[in-house]
Amino acid sequence: MSIPVPRPTDVIRWTANTVATAASVPGRVVALLSGAESVVARANELVRGTERAIAGAEQAVAHAQRVTAAAEEQVAATRPMIEFVEEFSAHEVQAAIRLVDELPRLAQHLNDDLLPILNTLNRVGPDIHELLDVVKDVRQAILGIPGFDYLRRRGEGKDNEDE
Repeated sequence: MSIPVPRPTDVIRWTANTVATAASVPGRVVALLSGAESVVARANELVRGTERAIAGAEQAVAHAQRVTAAAEEQVAATRPMIEFVEEFSAHEVQAAIRLVDELPRLAQHLNDDLLPILNTLNRVGPDIHELLDVVKDVRQAILGIPGFDYLRRRGEGKDNEDE
């Protein structure tokens, strides 16, 4: 086996390629560093975005916890009402619905018919006292009629016979 001896042109060509490769290394290193800096800048941007997303998620979780707590308070507040309503039968619920349906008509009758009568009740008391005075006067007048005692005793006797 023989070792080939390089020719001078091969050595010159090899040397030129090696020098060209060596000369291109600093440019390639600069390009590589520039690319690495770009990747680091993008990574920093992603980290900041991730931190903002995490902060937003934490705020959303805190808000959800507040909403959940408020909902639990509302559920606790309505639980006695629900237990009360569960005691009603379907018939009672239907009756309550019919009553609510009648409320406008009831309110109209109250305003048109009942309230005017109630407004006059302040005058009834004196009228009743006056009526009682008249009844007392009539009673005294009747008791003063000659023979009335006889008629009263006779009426009492008939009442006893009927019993």
